Amino acid sequence: MGAKKFFVFLSMLLVVALVSGCGLIDRITGKSAEQQVQIQLPPPEIENQLSEQAVEEPGETIQVVLYFSDPTGNYLVAEERSLPKVEGIARATIEELIRGPELSSQLLPTIPAGTVLKDINIRPDGLARVDFSRELIANHSGGALGENLTVYSIVNTLTQFPSVKEVQFLVEGQYVNTIAGHVDVSAAMRRNEELIKKL
Repeated sequence: MGAKKFFVFLSMLLVVALVSGCGLIDRITGKSAEQQVQIQLPPPEIENQLSEQAVEEPGETIQVVLYFSDPTGNYLVAEERSLPKVEGIARATIEELIRGPELSSQLLPTIPAGTVLKDINIRPDGLARVDFSRELIANHSGGALGENLTVYSIVNTLTQFPSVKEVQFLVEGQYVNTIAGHVDVSAAMRRNEELIKKL
């Protein structure tokens, strides 16, 4: 029995030595588990600097021309605007046209409030199909001249791009004959320079 007790005692000592030995190795090397984790993580201040640099770097831009109404409501006037250079630049340009002229200018918007560009598709032959929400018709103020300015602000803005020769209007995915009853837009529309006021 004495030998058995001695063997059990010896086994317990061995287990205690092994367990304490792991901690001893860490103490000898001077590395705790917490320190090892911290070494693997990148310093947060470096991460912040890198993310700030990525945000601050300016992207490539392109100058586009938007056509808005002059203060009298008789002509279109060109307004240049700088936009980020993206693949769908025609879509981005029409969305800017919908947003309206710069607040500092005296120009007037030509697109009825609430209008949304739903889709734009430019075919290889130069025909641009532009699909607007129902507000283009429902919220239009009417009048032959006002309708002319709406139609040709869109057509002239799009035909500044070499890939666009003509513009076909759609509303809610359907071809329309007119926006406000005065201008026939059932066929594709070409650029109209006569409505542009030379400054």
